[in-house]
Amino acid sequence: MSFSELFESGFKKRNEDHFAAIVRVAMSDGIINDSEKAFLDRLATRLDITESDYKQILKDYRSHPINPPLSYDHRLERLYDLARMVWADHIEGPNQVSLLEKLCIGLGFNPENVKYITDKALTLVHYELDLDEFTERMKNMNQ
Repeated sequence: MSFSELFESGFKKRNEDHFAAIVRVAMSDGIINDSEKAFLDRLATRLDITESDYKQILKDYRSHPINPPLSYDHRLERLYDLARMVWADHIEGPNQVSLLEKLCIGLGFNPENVKYITDKALTLVHYELDLDEFTERMKNMNQ
């Protein structure tokens, strides 16, 4: 196996794990509604998730670990995707907010700040900010 193939397989695995974490949020209420499905379809395309991998992840999303990104920007990007999925449910029920808080810890955010980070992320996605604006505001939320 060449170095590039090794890199590509690791990158693919991280994308699949990230996608599975988002499916986990979508399934927290037991169903995937139409807006969640549309978001998952777009995200699968963006993450280069094949149709067969997509179907397999839907069946077995709990078997994928939450792999925290090493960079803060990538962590915020994943938080953005997860918060958008919670918002796509059109509810901020305690189960989904609690799951998002757990996923934030899994992403590597400080457990002492997770409630504040989750609340801020959900507020920002409510206003339909793009990823760049979301990232900038999350980085400067204490100012």
